Formats: sequence, structure tokens, C-alpha cells
Amino acid sequence: MQLADMDRLEMNEWLAGIDPAAYRAAQVFRWIGRGAACFDDMTDLPRELRARLASRAAVGIPEVVGRLCSARDGTVKYVLKTADGNVVESVLMEYRHGFSVCVSSQAGCRMGCAFCASRPQGFARSLSPGEMFGQVAAVSRREKKSVGHVVVMGIGEPFDNYDGTLKFVRLLHEHEETNIGYRKVTISTSGILPGILRLSEEGLPIGLSVSLHASNDAVRERLMPVNRKYSIDKLLEGCKIYTDRTKRRVTFEYALIAGVNDAPGDARELARRLRHMLCHVNLIPVNRTEDSGFRPSPKERVRRFAELLSGGGVQTTVRRELGSDIAAACGQLRNTVVTQ
Repeated sequence: MQLADMDRLEMNEWLAGIDPAAYRAAQVFRWIGRGAACFDDMTDLPRELRARLASRAAVGIPEVVGRLCSARDGTVKYVLKTADGNVVESVLMEYRHGFSVCVSSQAGCRMGCAFCASRPQGFARSLSPGEMFGQVAAVSRREKKSVGHVVVMGIGEPFDNYDGTLKFVRLLHEHEETNIGYRKVTISTSGILPGILRLSEEGLPIGLSVSLHASNDAVRERLMPVNRKYSIDKLLEGCKIYTDRTKRRVTFEYALIAGVNDAPGDARELARRLRHMLCHVNLIPVNRTEDSGFRPSPKERVRRFAELLSGGGVQTTVRRELGSDIAAACGQLRNTVVTQ
């Protein structure tokens, strides 16, 4: 049992059977929100109570085992280990609007996207809600920074861990120490259509980001095996249902790969598909990884692609990538221990 997985009501009910003092549950819940990784950190609890808690449950906050800081932009990558030895990575990024944490939802990933560094590592398991929350709490605790935004864009496919991811989002909102509103959270999917449709019915104003990376099925199947199950037409139809139900736009992520998906014809085809959708496109020159061999599109190619999309009536941004020098940028995270 991991206490970090519990919401406030669950914590109250569980602690009531151990200590009748109602305020004890609030104390423990507060310490978890602060990123306390062990019961000994909970210094306002009696020593005897801490021992009893430790005999019955684990806290569930992953242990920080590595930290790398970018010399270019100050982005910080954290490597964290769960109680059973699985390793994940999280990233702290600073923007003009404040600090944002990129969270992993699984230890490994089974989507097999060709450009992603986590692909050769394989899949171990999904993370629990508390292990996901623990990444935010641990990073905030170590850096002494107030996190204002969270993106579930790290290792793993969030909709392959749907229930865990949604409970994590609710924990973010419920913990006073994080107090991150739903509008400050974005979930990124490789295109798991049932997850998109489920999210559209949750009634939560969460941001949705969809990794598209191609304008047709032939190229997308080469890059993303998930396209064999959910074609671009099916995926975009589901995204339209999402925008109709929620009145919120979808962000499409598009990694520009030299000679693969960055031709003017690709841009025009993509504009035709997206022209009448409530959406925004983030263009990202693909980040290099050890295994893919892909190269980012040249700057002029990126500029031309963006012009064609904008000219075709699609809101477009070329995203500034952070942390690429420490393998912390989009597609570069993997479950590897570093000790620097």
C-alpha cells in the first residue's frame, strides 16, 4: 500500500483505523504534498505513530537518484526510482509564465514510436497516481520552486494508464501544497482514441495534446505503430468529437524530421486535414536520439512548413525546445539511471 495514492477522503478513512485523532490524516496528507519520501521526514508526527505507519504502508514518493541541469537554459532533468526499482525521468522547465514539470506516466512504454528514446527500453508497468504525483512533489521539494503547470508528456502513454493518470490529476488539484488547477494540466497522447473520447466526457478542463507527426497514414504508420489501429481519419474524427463536447481546442504535436515528413506537400496536406478544426499545431524539429538516426529539419524548412500551415488557416507555433543538451527534450527521455 502506498499512501501517496490516496486522496484526502481515503487518507481520512485509513488513518482513522490507526490513530483516532482526526488531524493526523491531514498532517500525513500535507507531508505527502510537500514531497516527503519517508515517514521520518514527517517530523510533527509522534515517533511511535511513524513506526506504526511504516509497518503498514509505504509513502510512495519515488526516490531521486539523479539530477542533470542544462547549461543552455537551466532545464533540470530528474531521475527517480520507485520502490520496486523501476526508473523514470521528469523535467523541470522555466517559462515566462512560471515553472512547469513534465511527468512520466509509465516505466517504459509499449507504443514503439520510432523517434522516441524510450522505445528500446521496453515496457515495465504503469505508474500509480501517487508515483506520478510524487514526481511533481519531489521536484518541487528539491528545487524549492513553486510549480504552476504540469504536462504528462514524459515516458509512457497516459491513456494506456487512464485511471491512474486521471486520479493523479485530481491529486494535483486536491493537495494544497501543489494546488494545480485542472486548466494548468495537459495530457499528451500518441493517439489512443478511446482515451480521448473518455476524457471528453470527464467534465474536466484539462488540456489535450495529440502527437500527430505526419499528414497521412503511410508516414504515420512508419513513425507510430498506434496508427495501424487508429488511422489519422479516425483519430481526427475523435478529436472533433472532443472539441465539440468540451469546447476546448486540441494541440497537435508535429516533430519535423528531415526528409521524412517536412516537405511542402506534407504541410499542405496537413493544413487541408486540420483547416476547420478547433486546434493548434506545435512544430518541433525532431530531437536526436541514439537509436533513431533521424535528423531535425533545417531552420528554413521549418519556417516554410510553418508558413504553409498558417497560410492554410491553421494556428501554428514553432516550439522552443528546452533541455536538449541533457537529453531532456521531447522524445529524449528514457528509464536510465544517471548520477551526475
